Amino acid sequence: MQESIARPPRTIMEVFKMLPEGTLAELIDGIIYMSPSPLYKHQQIVSRLLVQIGHFVDKNDLGEVFTAPFDVYLDESANAVQPEILFIQKKNLSIIKEHVHGVPDLIIEVLSGGNPMFDTVQKKNLYERFAVKEYWIIDPETRIAAGYKHTGTGFEELGNYQGEVLSVLLNRKFTF
Repeated sequence: MQESIARPPRTIMEVFKMLPEGTLAELIDGIIYMSPSPLYKHQQIVSRLLVQIGHFVDKNDLGEVFTAPFDVYLDESANAVQPEILFIQKKNLSIIKEHVHGVPDLIIEVLSGGNPMFDTVQKKNLYERFAVKEYWIIDPETRIAAGYKHTGTGFEELGNYQGEVLSVLLNRKFTF
């Protein structure tokens, strides 16, 4: 079935917002990146962490936890991402509308088979630039989680951990 467009998009953000619901895509510095469906190990890690973090955050009334696909508009012109897991502190919940319009406090990404440099370099740099307070990158093959916290001037490495995320922001260990 064809659909007509009343007004053609004029910006890359307008193009991004026209993508069909559920499309695995992110907009970084004005470029749209598409992703394939995640694999078993990836989803297993995301599911385990989401349950633990979600339960902890709910039990302690700390804020909200979300999982992809859920658009996070870091700005309104050129950067929209879909992190695997994101946490927004209670004091920052005003950034949640139909989507998130602002910077989450904690982001966890699990590497996909396609392009590990995308999360380890490009998205890490993006999150550092937008001052995400805490960022974790997990390699599903080695089960190594690398953590970073934002110091106000940039990311500082928290360390690499086997099968666990040691969140400074939540002051808690989560295993996968």
